[in-house]
Amino acid sequence: MEGIREVVFLSGKGGVGKTSILGGIYSLMDGEKGVVDCDVDAANLFLILGCKVKEKKPFYGSKKAEIRKDKCQECGLCKDVCEFGAINELFVVDPIICEGCGSCFVFCPHSAVSFIEERAGTIYIGETKKGDLFLYAELFPGEESSGKLVQTLREEARRRAKERGLSLILMDGSPGIGCPVISSVAGVDLVVALCEPQTSSVHDLLRLLELTEHFRIRTALLINKSDVNPSLSARLKKIAEEKGLPLLGEIPYDPLIIEAQREGKTIVEYSRDSVCSKALERVYERFSMILEELR
Repeated sequence: MEGIREVVFLSGKGGVGKTSILGGIYSLMDGEKGVVDCDVDAANLFLILGCKVKEKKPFYGSKKAEIRKDKCQECGLCKDVCEFGAINELFVVDPIICEGCGSCFVFCPHSAVSFIEERAGTIYIGETKKGDLFLYAELFPGEESSGKLVQTLREEARRRAKERGLSLILMDGSPGIGCPVISSVAGVDLVVALCEPQTSSVHDLLRLLELTEHFRIRTALLINKSDVNPSLSARLKKIAEEKGLPLLGEIPYDPLIIEAQREGKTIVEYSRDSVCSKALERVYERFSMILEELR
């Protein structure tokens, strides 16, 4: 959206410290901004940023079939065309099994099938401890509309950010490269790819970079726990060099991050003099320069 820069933090795999690092960078930033947790399957950024929820909005994903008894002639055609076995002998649709494919609706000769919008989750709108706009969402168990929920969440965030005159939205994305990640990167100005020096992390980083290259999205690399395996950290830096990606920096392993999480704080709030916080200050300097280039 014109006038609003969107930055999403991603990782090819889970557990690399993406949320903790984003929280630390956020704590170093001045000025109003918006924050969105796009991990709709397991949102947890609010645990360290805090969130005073001011509004909840229902999210409706796919539609489910429902058979109207007043029109149903029990001819059985709906059962025959249902590939998922969602219609029982009493001609009642099981909403858990129903995939909303629409076959029963199309082929019912008596127009006895209706499609009902099914609530699939909740969007939470509020503010962080610092008073910044904060949104996150919860997808109900078993629902499959994660990509659509992320899209809806981002649209809501952009609308609210525009109302408040904000120029920056920071987003915490889901791990991997699936539907919610694709919805998270669509149209963003910058992806911060966070990785750590593990063989699996290197592999998954390369998959993530394929995704950002496909969508032609500017990407910067950030290495977490860089001192755990220096040789693999060197390989990650080599990848960044070969692909022409700016390296935001390297953050050494710091056990204080776990203590900060227990206290419900970012590492910067918990200990400004910690190894991680000092490294994040250097990262933030480079990050700020890239943000200026995005204006």
